Amino acid sequence: MAEKLKMFCYQCSQTAGGTGCTVQGVCGKAATVARLQDNLLLATKGMAAYLYHARELGYTDSEIDAFLERAFYATFTNVNFDAEEFVNLAVEAGEMNLRTMRLLKKAHIDTFGEPVPTKVHTGTKKGHAIIATGHGLKALHELLKQTEGTGINVYTHSELLPAHGYPGLKKYPHLVGNLGKAWFDQKKLFAEIPAAILGTSNCVLLPKDEYKDRMFTTGPAKLPGVKHIPGYDYSAVIEKALALPELPDRPGEITLTTGFSLKSILPLAGKIKELVTAGKIRHFFLVGGCDAPLRKSTYYREFVANLPEDTIVLTLACGKFRFNDLDLGDIDGIPRLIDLGQCNDSIVAIDLAQELAKLFGVGVNDLPLTLILSWMEQKAVAILWSLLSLGIKGIYLGPILPAWVNDDILKVLQDSYDLHLIGEPREDIARILGG
Repeated sequence: MAEKLKMFCYQCSQTAGGTGCTVQGVCGKAATVARLQDNLLLATKGMAAYLYHARELGYTDSEIDAFLERAFYATFTNVNFDAEEFVNLAVEAGEMNLRTMRLLKKAHIDTFGEPVPTKVHTGTKKGHAIIATGHGLKALHELLKQTEGTGINVYTHSELLPAHGYPGLKKYPHLVGNLGKAWFDQKKLFAEIPAAILGTSNCVLLPKDEYKDRMFTTGPAKLPGVKHIPGYDYSAVIEKALALPELPDRPGEITLTTGFSLKSILPLAGKIKELVTAGKIRHFFLVGGCDAPLRKSTYYREFVANLPEDTIVLTLACGKFRFNDLDLGDIDGIPRLIDLGQCNDSIVAIDLAQELAKLFGVGVNDLPLTLILSWMEQKAVAILWSLLSLGIKGIYLGPILPAWVNDDILKVLQDSYDLHLIGEPREDIARILGG
């Protein structure tokens, strides 16, 4: 892959340095390096987000730190112009992101316990309320401790939905449900619900005036005109929640299920193998990733809604909110929709795929498993390179291409990894299932 990228001149569309290259490859090398530098920066930003939350809980890794230092220095002006080296660094970033996600998962499980499948209400309960959004489980935990006995109900939003599956968090009875869907619905949601709001990480949007005075940020998140809490003393959030009107008792139309961990799925391995062998489970799909407010993102709901009833859907990250309200039923007691958690829980999906490969005595690429990924931000870059570093092929990607990819880089990814762009849902399903 690196050799193919290194050889192309993006300015004159000829082989770099060849007889048809008008600038003897200088333009090609510069353009390739610039694109690959952008890719590496995005991947390392995604890793840094995961590493931040692990460090919050006291977990660090000097090898990851050393890689970040080396990767950032390589993108420094006038340091490295070697395109092949940047491809190698991207693959290494994927490997290091696996290590980072595994570190964060260990931090979460050690601190809050192994997640268990849990039903989550989506309506409101009578009482004062705080909505917590983002990825910060430590921040949520501190908020739950401080609101205990105050009469305040705490709700999660977006990527904090999986918090309900952790025993150390679900033990608080005032963690009562999840409101809203993916990150980009917050302006409408927060304006409509008179609750105090705590933004714990990335994926916070510039607030509307309707709720700016009742929103707070903590940790790395900061917004103009919004009070920032540098530590974990959330007394100002609590005070604001108590000053606001109580929410009504209004049950939601659906109940979500989250909290499927590797340990909760592996005991079903024998039954899963039996169902696959008997032809009752034909194919597994991992459908998830970073959701985006784009018209073509409707693809993911249409895709899941049109899957045959002998297929299983694994999902994670906020992309699941496109379809996790669908009732897909089960196959002899195995749920057809299995929510594995946040985007950092991609490591659970990877470990699960490797366990299934062992179970069936094949390689991961030989499993009846296809990845259908939605693309949006930096962590998605890191995860994509993690998958490529493992040699996983046949991924379907959308609704847009990463900004650092052009037609020729895409061709290399397609040739080397059988990468596909999403098309029409029914046509993609037919292509994957062979009919």
